[in-house]
This record gives sequence, C-alpha cells and structure tokens, in this order.
Amino acid sequence: MNLIQAFLSSPGPKNLKEAAVLYLKGFTMGAADIIPGVSGGTVAFIAGIYTELVDAIKSIDFVGIKKLLRFDLKGFLAHVHLKFLVVLVAGIGTALVSAVRLVHFLLENQPVYTWATFFGMIGASTVILGQKFHWQRPGNLVSMFLGVVAGYLIVGLIPVQTPQDWWFLFLCGVIAICAMILPGISGAFLLVILGKYEYITGALKDPFSLESLVIILSFGAGALLGITSFSRVLSYFLHHYEALTLAALTGLMAGSLRKVWPWKETLEIQWIHGKLMVLRDQNILPEVDQQFFIALGLAGLGLAFVLVMERVAGTK
Repeated sequence: MNLIQAFLSSPGPKNLKEAAVLYLKGFTMGAADIIPGVSGGTVAFIAGIYTELVDAIKSIDFVGIKKLLRFDLKGFLAHVHLKFLVVLVAGIGTALVSAVRLVHFLLENQPVYTWATFFGMIGASTVILGQKFHWQRPGNLVSMFLGVVAGYLIVGLIPVQTPQDWWFLFLCGVIAICAMILPGISGAFLLVILGKYEYITGALKDPFSLESLVIILSFGAGALLGITSFSRVLSYFLHHYEALTLAALTGLMAGSLRKVWPWKETLEIQWIHGKLMVLRDQNILPEVDQQFFIALGLAGLGLAFVLVMERVAGTK
C-alpha cells in the first residue's frame, strides 16, 4: 500500500461528490464560527457530521504522532482520519479567510435580518437534537437544564480588556476551539468576551504580514492543543453517555438563543482597544412592521434550511 492508497483508505468522503458536500459543510462551519453567538459545532450537528468530526479530531493521538515521528507515513495516514479532516478544514479555512468581510458587513449593516436567520437555524437545530434522546427521563432533564443555565449565563458575560501577548493568544486559541466544537457556545463570542475578536479576525484580513502571522500562529497553536485534548473527552461522553451528553448539548443550544435574538436595546457601550463594544444589552419585543415580517420570513428560511439538511443527512 502506497501513501496515496493509505490516505484514501482513511475515513472520509468516498468520491468527489461527497468531498464537495463535506467541503461546503466545512465552509458553513467556518462562516458560523466567525459570527459571535453562532457555533460551528451547531452547524456540524445540523449537517449530521458531529460525532464523525469529534472522532476524526480524536484520531490525532499519541499513536498517530508516534507513527509520524518514526516516519511511518503510511501508518500515520491510515490511522488518522486525515481524508475527512483535510476536506473539512479546507472548507473551514476558506470561509475564515474569504467570508470574514461579508459577515462583518452583514452584522454591521443588517443585524436584525442576519440574527433572525441564525435564530431560526439554531431554534430548529435545538428541536431536532432534542428528538435524539428521551428528554422525559429525570437524568436527561437535569442534564438539559444545566446546559440551558450554562448557555444562558455564558452568552451574558461582559467583554473585558486583556493583553495582546502571544501566551494569551495561545490561551484564547485553547478556549475558543473548545467552544467552536460545542453546539450552542460560540468560539467567536468567547473571543469577544476575552477582548480579542477584532484583533484576531483582523489578522485574517491580511494573513501574510509578520504581525498577522504571529497572531495566527499563536492562536493556532493553542487551538491545536485545545481541540486534540478536548475532543477526546467529548468523544468519550458521546460514546459512553450519549443521552446525557446530547441533553446537555441541547440545553447549551437552547440557552444560547438569548444571544441571537434579533431585537435588542443597547444599555451600555465602551471603547475597548479602539473599538466601540456593546457591554450590556437586553432583548426587546419587536414592532410589528415591515422589518418584523422580513425578519420572520428569514427566520423561517433558516428553519427550513436546517430541516432540509437534517432530512438529507438522515437519508444517507
């Protein structure tokens, strides 16, 4: 077996069509991870690849690294779910570089419509995920309740001022990547809380300058450590305590809906690192006008999109 055969034998898309679909799912995950309040893990659940994603990340373990250090490339390629990860990460990376400007534009110029679309998507995802376990059981109810409380409290945290040193960017990478693979908890939002969202996404706009490379490499190293360690814990719970884990994840998604409610009233703002940041806001009821009906329609489209994706994923 040569290197190409070893790579092709690893778990992942079996043909170009499946690879294209997985790439698009990765692109959607990357676009979601840019948005404070929306989780790439949620998109992975919607797309039906969540457990596969966690297992693929988990495959980058000591055994695989040992094979790589011994230059056993065939063994490494066969052990790690590299085919799945390469295609998915290519989609995520493309989105992070290309979609960041579009997402910033939409959030700044059409916030109500943008949040309404994601509210519909996340709301539908919460309902779908809640159907995958017996939520009436006491243990699952407690797990889901704790998830709701955690999600609700986390998305209500206030941004703080933090250092721009490499070690803190490394720490941000660890924290953000763990959140990115959890549905309902947005890695981008936690970067806002840590005061580093604009700083890090700004580096993606000019990724080849020396300053940007230092930022990206520091953050990326932390993300690599975080995702390889946290995925093992998450994979264990998904395979050994599936119902309780799904209940907690459902609660996280439900609790996070507070953040993506489209209509808000700003209560407190402050200049942080040269950017005007909203420190505190509250959800309000919308006025029944043209904007309301357009937002309602977009929320419906987001909901329909999730239902279609769930149906497609369920037929495979």
